[in-house]
Amino acid sequence: MTTTARTGPPLVGDERTMLRAFLDYHRATLAMKCDGLSDEDLRRRSMPPSTLSLLGLVRHMAEVERAWFRRTINAEDVPLVWSPDGDYQVAYDATGATRSEAFAAWRAEVEHARRIEASAASLDVTGHNARWNVDVSLRHVMLHLIHEYARHNGHADLLREGVDGTVGA
Repeated sequence: MTTTARTGPPLVGDERTMLRAFLDYHRATLAMKCDGLSDEDLRRRSMPPSTLSLLGLVRHMAEVERAWFRRTINAEDVPLVWSPDGDYQVAYDATGATRSEAFAAWRAEVEHARRIEASAASLDVTGHNARWNVDVSLRHVMLHLIHEYARHNGHADLLREGVDGTVGA
């Protein structure tokens, strides 16, 4: 059984330290919501016709990490993980997906993101988001990811409760 370690963000720190800590806290929260569940449990959908599941959220967040850090900030010409056509909705459908493939992709994208962030000279480094045709700072990307994880962690709370009654954290 996997048990995810999660460290709360510090109460005091410089901006970059705080952003990094809050992002890692929310990353760990998503992983915690999946701890101890089978592939079948992780694929359990919220309600028809939605394809939303815990495993779908993990897959989606792998896409989000890739899109914002690798494609936008690092200007890498890489396709999305699960959709060469750029359809972000594909990741949500975890039919047939496994914990091992979803978490391997997610962890790989998180590690890429951490390296990109750590190597950036400052939070003012900018990249171009081609999807929205806008330039954004690393600061914006980190705040956006915190927001994205927090929102989806709310979904994960409900999904986990529906699987086995586990609530909180």
